[in-house]
Amino acid sequence: MAIATEVSNNRNQDRRQSMPFFCVFHVGIKSGKRMGERRMGERGETGYVDYYSYHLMLCAVSILLLSALDAFLTLNILANGGEELNWLMAILIEDSIQKFVVFKLALTALAITLLVIHHNVRLVKTIRVRHIKYAIFLGYSVLIIYEFHLLELAATTIY
Repeated sequence: MAIATEVSNNRNQDRRQSMPFFCVFHVGIKSGKRMGERRMGERGETGYVDYYSYHLMLCAVSILLLSALDAFLTLNILANGGEELNWLMAILIEDSIQKFVVFKLALTALAITLLVIHHNVRLVKTIRVRHIKYAIFLGYSVLIIYEFHLLELAATTIY
C-alpha cells in the first residue's frame, strides 16, 4: 500500500536566478542572504562569547597583578615619606591598610571583568573595548616603572 511518488532530477538545471540591472541589493536597501550569524561582526553588532582567548585573559590577569603591585609600591612610597594624591584612596589608607588593598583589588577586578565580557564592543569605528584594556595594561606598566623610580629616588635621598 505504499504510494510511489516520482521525484524529478533537478541537478542538471542552472539554479541561479537572473539579476536585473538595478537591484535593491546593489544600493544597500535590502541585505543579502549572506548576512547571517557568522558575519554579524561586520555590521557593527556585538557578539558575546563564553570562551576567551589566552592573550585576552593573560592581559586581564596581568592588569590585576599590576594593580596588586601598585598597592604594594604605594604603601612603600608612603612609608618613605610620600603622599597619596587620590583622595578616596587616602581616606581608605588612613582608615585601614587592609581596606585600601581590598577595595583597590576589588575595584580593579570588577572593572577588568566588565571589560573582558564586553571585549568585542566597538566604541568608535576602529577602537574596541579590548584596545582600551591593552591601553590600561600599558598605563599600569608605566605607573609601576614610575613608582620604582620614586622608590629609587627615596632610597638615594635617605643615604
